[in-house]
Amino acid sequence: MKRNILVFVLFSLISVASAFAVVDVSQLTKANAAYGAEKYEDAVSQYEDILKSGSESSAVYYNLGNSYYKLGKIAPAILNYERALLLNPNDEDVQYNLDMAKAKTVDKIEGVDRFFLLRFVENVESLFSSNGWAIVSIVCFILMLVLAGLFVFSRMVTLKKVSFFAGLFVLLLCVVSMYFSGNEKDRITLHEYAVIFAPSVTVKSSPDESGKDIFLLHEGTKVKVKGDFGKWIEIQLEDGTTGWVQKTSAERI
Repeated sequence: MKRNILVFVLFSLISVASAFAVVDVSQLTKANAAYGAEKYEDAVSQYEDILKSGSESSAVYYNLGNSYYKLGKIAPAILNYERALLLNPNDEDVQYNLDMAKAKTVDKIEGVDRFFLLRFVENVESLFSSNGWAIVSIVCFILMLVLAGLFVFSRMVTLKKVSFFAGLFVLLLCVVSMYFSGNEKDRITLHEYAVIFAPSVTVKSSPDESGKDIFLLHEGTKVKVKGDFGKWIEIQLEDGTTGWVQKTSAERI
């Protein structure tokens, strides 16, 4: 039991620590200056260099997306806005710019209505990033220890009852927040979604050039990656339609 608790705390601390990854200020300042001077090609190159150095952040992806948008490169702009949202799900500026970029895409696909409880859970989960939920879980864990102490050492029956039921509630919050943190981390690391980069691509019924042509997609469309086979990936659209495209036609988010 003690070992499980230690593993839980270490995992949470590692998740929180990653929230404070430092971006080279001089590099970022130089890239921002290039953007401010409307040298968007230079800005793209410099923001890409920051990311290649391992200094990943929502702000860098957002600025990179803006640079691509200014250059009229919609697919790369959408890709980087989506990556920014993965790290900071509630950034309204990123969401606004993403919606602006999506408005310039050719494909307009309506999503399928989902069960309202599922939508509610997803909305709650999107309130924080993986690191944010990890912080919530640590706070709940500490509060749970305090309540456990009150339950064990208090001589007041009322306080024991209150601390016991409050502790159970906080424990539930702790478990839920860790679950959400894991889900959000998986969204970032598993790369379940992709953006079509080819100007247009024919979606096939099977992972083969001889497969039947189903429909046509254009650059900037977001798809869910369901699986892969050789040089092909199986994709799913928001309306539930599935098919196969070559890996080179899409870029993972």
